[in-house]
Amino acid sequence: MFIYYDSKTGNVQRFIDKLKKERPKWSFIKINETMEVENSGHLITFTTKFGEIPETTVEFLKKENNRNFIKSVSSSGNMNWGTLFGVAADKISREYNISILMKFELSGTQPQVEYFINYVENDN
Repeated sequence: MFIYYDSKTGNVQRFIDKLKKERPKWSFIKINETMEVENSGHLITFTTKFGEIPETTVEFLKKENNRNFIKSVSSSGNMNWGTLFGVAADKISREYNISILMKFELSGTQPQVEYFINYVENDN
């Protein structure tokens, strides 16, 4: 299984680290603006500024090839932002027609990690 992710403040990275402990054989790949993926997988990103998609994620998704390989998007966020919580996932879903797997608070809880794993493993 391939998990593509973008992390800035470390919350998504900590979520990824939790996933790595549970599923060490999965491939976890931090995205960048120039990469092109060759395997289908799930995208995890974060919401930045006031409800924006991170620029690295935008550049990654601008490539049609990359979009076509992404099966779902999940976003980290902070509940303190209210309606803007994890809104990057909503915007990505709308703009790129990618289904939302989940939104999680900061670096996610163990039940959220388990939910993510169950969804991904039963999606195939």
